[in-house]
Amino acid sequence: MDPYSLVTRNTVEVVTDEELSALLKKPGRKVYAGYEPSGEVHLGHLVTVNKLLDLKKVGFEIVVLLADLHAFLNRKGTMEEVRTLAEYNRKCFEGLGLVDVTYVLGSDLQLSPEYELLMLKISQEVTLNRATRSMDEVGRQMEHPTVSQMVYPIMQITDIATLGVDAAVGGIDQRKIHMLAREYLPGHGYPTPVCLHTPILNGLDGKKMSSSQKNYISVAEDEESIRKKMNKAYCPKEIEENPVLQMLQYHLFPRFNEITLHRPEKFGGDLTFTSYEALSEAYGSGAIHPADLKRAAGEYMIELLRPVREYLESHP
Repeated sequence: MDPYSLVTRNTVEVVTDEELSALLKKPGRKVYAGYEPSGEVHLGHLVTVNKLLDLKKVGFEIVVLLADLHAFLNRKGTMEEVRTLAEYNRKCFEGLGLVDVTYVLGSDLQLSPEYELLMLKISQEVTLNRATRSMDEVGRQMEHPTVSQMVYPIMQITDIATLGVDAAVGGIDQRKIHMLAREYLPGHGYPTPVCLHTPILNGLDGKKMSSSQKNYISVAEDEESIRKKMNKAYCPKEIEENPVLQMLQYHLFPRFNEITLHRPEKFGGDLTFTSYEALSEAYGSGAIHPADLKRAAGEYMIELLRPVREYLESHP
């Protein structure tokens, strides 16, 4: 797969294609993604982790921002709580393969006088209305937003400048904040960041994946728990919005060369697929039973996450 196809696979938007193509030709490329340490690392986070691994393969320097101060401002816990989670989250990311990358703790970056001054300068330009709208998809309890949550997007813009990155990776819910960065950073002497947006996946119940709903698989989940969750997972006959198919598309096929569904001979025997497109077509035609799909996805997910469990055990 050519570099452009690799870094854009499983994205829903690239802003812009032309800028990314030009960036891929430059040496010393740097990209970042930020993660609020607010609980377990789960399959929702794995979408952007996979994208960072794709970018690493084509020569990008990877920066992972463990955004403890962002989590604090977004009412995700005390500073002590989110800092403890940040260290745990880092171990999970390393277990997923994000090694030989730069990890930055947000509070180590964001409390310097230079950072604070740039953030204040940008805050003079961004209206309260735009800051509020940019937080609609990422903020907690936004029916009654706090002033701290209005600081959040301004800080994210400042992060991009201070980290000196050429590109930002995030879920499509980050789009409005990224667009603010593209609009306001050039006026302060910083380049316009390329933005790669990944989809927001459904939880195992077919609804939006949410820590509060517990409808996800943690990357540290034990094998039996994964099997039980997959057995109960929502898996309609339709392809669109099917969480099990999303798991195969965004998590498993990027990591495995082929996926085999093991079935008794009386039910047609084993089926092996080398692409998500072929598997989803077979499922849509009725050639694959939902139970077989769920069982196969669960076993491959166990294999995918095994290094995380082993890494956490060896790095208590």
